[in-house]
Amino acid sequence: MTNVLAVSQQQRLAAAVVIVLIVGWLVYIVTAIRRGAEPGSEIETAPNRRPYLDDDALEGPKLDRALFWALAFLGVVAVGLPLYWLREPTRQAGAGFNRGVAWFNARAIADGKKLFEVAPGDPPTPRDPHFGCAGCHGQKGVGGVTSYTLTDARNPTAPPRQVQWQCPPLNTVMLRFRPEEVRNIIIYGRANTPMPPWGVKGGGPMNDQQVDDLLAFLESIKLTPKQAKAQAEQYGTDGKVLFENYCARCHTEGWSYGEPGIAGGGAFGFALNDGRTVRQFPTVEQQVTWVSSTADLGKPYGARGVSHGLMPHFSDLLTDEQIRAIVDYERSL
Repeated sequence: MTNVLAVSQQQRLAAAVVIVLIVGWLVYIVTAIRRGAEPGSEIETAPNRRPYLDDDALEGPKLDRALFWALAFLGVVAVGLPLYWLREPTRQAGAGFNRGVAWFNARAIADGKKLFEVAPGDPPTPRDPHFGCAGCHGQKGVGGVTSYTLTDARNPTAPPRQVQWQCPPLNTVMLRFRPEEVRNIIIYGRANTPMPPWGVKGGGPMNDQQVDDLLAFLESIKLTPKQAKAQAEQYGTDGKVLFENYCARCHTEGWSYGEPGIAGGGAFGFALNDGRTVRQFPTVEQQVTWVSSTADLGKPYGARGVSHGLMPHFSDLLTDEQIRAIVDYERSL
């Protein structure tokens, strides 16, 4: 309730101006009514019937006063606008409460956190939505598990079944993907996974502002590259172990629900076995570059590859030695 009733300094000033204008308008009406005039008196009292200044007075002191004030206000504009322009970047960066870039960023993070969380108690409302990302990805974005109805594309007659799907952590998603790539994942989802489209453009409930707020929150919980690489130290430089923990989610069918098939046989990502990796990346360095930093959407990679903006990059999560170990393992499949 306090947040609802709280008003900013600008709002209080605007309200005061409105009140003054209304009071002034009422005073003018009352005064005009009381002042009144006898019918026909306007022939003498009307402003356009009263004697006015002669030419000497008009083109003398009155004109001088008008020109003086015109010059004064022109000086205010000439000096004031550059001063305002010089101060504006500092004003935004200064970020006092309820104004400035920092306040807007903090507000976006707070709103994004609400969207991310599971609604506590009462169901969410249009004014206070909770889309419940934490229900699958964990309250702090550390990853989680969710139920998913799986259909077997190779056996259409088999009945759907429930599996427990391992959802990826989101406290490193801004290290694995570029911001626009994360935006596309949120808007359009991941087909054939529990991740549905959330953006209006993808058929979901989130508008563009809500997607921006969610991105701001994900950026705020992002681990540093140093923290992410410290987590990876437990896997050493064993290429097979590193592949299973960082690559198999996309490149090994069934890994996400505990029924892994052929290692590197392809799933969400393309197959890496049977020499496909070597054909796609004729040199080791080409593949190391791809795993480290991938390529922007639509840019080429390897042998006639074109990036779709779906492959994560691992230079902020793994060391150079670990990435090379993964590449060596993939080229051996």
